[in-house]
Amino acid sequence: MHINDKNISSSHHKKSFLLFNVHVFVLLFIFIFQSRSLKAQDLHFSQFYNSPLSTSPANTGFIPDADYRIGLHYRNQFSNIMYQPYKTTSLFSDVQLFRDRFENGWLGAGFLFLNDVAGKGTLQSTKLYASIAYHQMLGNSSLISGGFNVGWANKRIDPSKLTFPDQFDGEFFDNSLPTAVTLVNTSVGYPDIQVGLNYAYFPNDNIYFTGGYSIHHVNRPYEGFFGERSSSTRIPMRHIGFISGTIKLNSLFMLQPQIFYNNQSRASQLHAGLLTQINLGNDGENMFQVGAQYRVRDAWVAVAGFQISNIMFTFSFDATQSSLTTFNQSRGASEFSLIRKGFYPGNQDRQSLCPRF
Repeated sequence: MHINDKNISSSHHKKSFLLFNVHVFVLLFIFIFQSRSLKAQDLHFSQFYNSPLSTSPANTGFIPDADYRIGLHYRNQFSNIMYQPYKTTSLFSDVQLFRDRFENGWLGAGFLFLNDVAGKGTLQSTKLYASIAYHQMLGNSSLISGGFNVGWANKRIDPSKLTFPDQFDGEFFDNSLPTAVTLVNTSVGYPDIQVGLNYAYFPNDNIYFTGGYSIHHVNRPYEGFFGERSSSTRIPMRHIGFISGTIKLNSLFMLQPQIFYNNQSRASQLHAGLLTQINLGNDGENMFQVGAQYRVRDAWVAVAGFQISNIMFTFSFDATQSSLTTFNQSRGASEFSLIRKGFYPGNQDRQSLCPRF
């Protein structure tokens, strides 16, 4: 019996193409469903502690061991089950201002840029925020902070990269065929507002705890590609609560317990973990960090990082534990963050509020 290699190759390509288009269709359904009902959650990072301004605007200028910081964050998700994975990039910077103008208090100012690309550019989100916060010492061992941000968000979709159910010809999804689906808008933009409140407690040089609560989308803006303005196209408010701490055990080790919870509409997430910082010398300027976290019913997160002088690099990997494991073999997402902190000239001797080596 003679087997034609070309036919095998053609059949394989057809199956691969069909599978790819099924993925596109499923993702499209999710995107359209989200634009109508908006029950999914916002962009988020497993390293929420390294993305302070997206966690809460009250974190603006809340820098216990420096005067300013700048950070870069990147998340890559579903790279082994999608031709083009979800990619999220964040850039932020914040500074402390007027520490000599207020009695035991100061202002914080900063900005946050977020960009998310779903698939091969089918759906893209871009957000830019300016934030401000005020921080007031309460005696010598606690601090309260309040802040808000105002920004502009844009979400756009590329219909040329989409296929719809009525474009299935029995063998392939063909986006050159006519469709009854009509998108009134392919790009939507709106103002967005967040508020937050933090409290920090540091009774001595070896213990530091902070907790906070923030509300995102306070103004509940409309977001939809079908043109309607109704309760189903308003973004629900997102509530975030977190507690984190730093406990210095000795001159070599510090522990950092963390709990993060957020809720938006009917979706919620609980994330808890423990990081260990190890002093590598040079007065604590060089450190190694390792730890693990668990996002309930979703994923284990392994974390490793190192600090050289005032620059901290952290890598984390999400090992999926949900039903999605069947498709991605537990390979969920990877994240990289790079944060640089520093002091203003002549201010290097300012007392740190958190434990240091």
